[in-house]
Amino acid sequence: MAETVHQPGPVADLWEWQFEGACRTASPEVFFHPEGERGPARRRRDERAKEVCATCPVLVRCREHALAAREPYGVWGGMTEDERQAYYAQEDAAGA
Repeated sequence: MAETVHQPGPVADLWEWQFEGACRTASPEVFFHPEGERGPARRRRDERAKEVCATCPVLVRCREHALAAREPYGVWGGMTEDERQAYYAQEDAAGA
């Protein structure tokens, strides 16, 4: 019989944290900008998304996921697309 100690856990364990996200009851439009949105409208939408994130019990897990997966769009874990890009650039520069 195969030893199960070294088997990976259920894939659902990797994603179940999302069921606890404060964003589950918010409209996706708060977190993902429409095409062409810029300037003050985009900043206001990003701030609304961050307000939801600030109340979220899984904010850290969400941010860790977004950074590890290099999520290209939306506000994840209280970070905008631009903030994640700046983080990646800083990490890349530190690693070089």
